[in-house]
Amino acid sequence: MTLRIVATDRAPAAIGPYSQAVVSGDLVFCSGQIALDPVSGAVIGDDVAAQTRQVLKNLRAVLEAAGSSLAQVVKCNVYMTDLGCFGEMNAVYGEFFASHRPARAAVEVSRLPRDVLVEIEAVARLD
Repeated sequence: MTLRIVATDRAPAAIGPYSQAVVSGDLVFCSGQIALDPVSGAVIGDDVAAQTRQVLKNLRAVLEAAGSSLAQVVKCNVYMTDLGCFGEMNAVYGEFFASHRPARAAVEVSRLPRDVLVEIEAVARLD
């Protein structure tokens, strides 16, 4: 099976030896997105809600570049540095996944790249 590497300038460039996403068959495996501005590379937002919004915008851009969309997401993994802020993240997450409810896990971690507060990765089907 052939793998297709996904790269778009509408989302932050990879900050290491990985791809924004990889398409295998009819599935898109998106690397974790953090709250970076795609142009400047600066962290956007200083609270979980603002960062979650930017993370999901970045994730949407990667999915669209792959030929998919948030509506095709089947699974998300959410990493947070403080699960005490889960409600804030969940409220913004619900704006992006209003009627479509992919499977999801949320875990607290000690630290994330660039000291952001939230990172989200996803698996989606192609449109």
